Amino acid sequence: MKTNLSYIVSALALSFAVSSCTKKFDPSSYAPALNIGGYSNSKQVASANLIAQWSFDDSTIDSVSKTVGTPTGTSFSAGVKGKALQVAANGYVVSNTPTDVQNLKSFTTMLWFKSDLNTAATGLIDIANSAAGWGNLTIFLENGGDATKGLIKFHINSNSKEAWSELYTVPNPWKKWNHLALSYNQTTSDFTLYLNGSKIGKALNVPNYGPITFQNATKMVFGTLQFQTTPSLSTTAGKESWAGSLIGQLDEVKIFNKALTVDEISSITKLEGRGK
Repeated sequence: MKTNLSYIVSALALSFAVSSCTKKFDPSSYAPALNIGGYSNSKQVASANLIAQWSFDDSTIDSVSKTVGTPTGTSFSAGVKGKALQVAANGYVVSNTPTDVQNLKSFTTMLWFKSDLNTAATGLIDIANSAAGWGNLTIFLENGGDATKGLIKFHINSNSKEAWSELYTVPNPWKKWNHLALSYNQTTSDFTLYLNGSKIGKALNVPNYGPITFQNATKMVFGTLQFQTTPSLSTTAGKESWAGSLIGQLDEVKIFNKALTVDEISSITKLEGRGK
């Protein structure tokens, strides 16, 4: 049987044309839209209550108030989302405290941290009180951790009424990202601590603590405690040998003017962990 050459050529040309116009199968295009707690992006969660945010994407600016922080011994490196603040020994960022943060009544403060094993008390965020040794709102890694655990502690000063948490253990936190959130509800006087989106427990109840009232709160610092800066942000305290700077990274520091729910905090943690 003779082969019709023109028929073969035409068939090959048609096959090539069809294959050229056929879009390559992309499984991701058929995947359902991301939905975590009813959100597809962390920016959607309690957006009306977000009063300050430091994403540290090559910047020390609060994206809400546009307040600019002043860095000392810091740089930027890969973070949970985009870039993160990289803090070295004796490093930190000092900023004016946004007005809405100074006037908090209830709040949620959250952040991601990645740290080497700390040998000194290490400040993560500290809303300073210039007339006292300790700040108005201090979240820090306490000394006394070891290779298998870190120790989280926080301190609040409201209208000269101090509240100290107990120590909370973070299993194997070193050299990896951990999400930390602290909320306060002025109606119930409850402080609640969350680690990686889960509630550790009611961290502290101070009966009749009421609305937060910070004192002398015009400055704040990231990456160390208020008395470890040069000059000290406190007029009554200076550097201590048992305290130091974070040797590691901070990312996505956010402050809300309400006590977020566990579902809201969990959604933010999961979405940011996916870069959303």
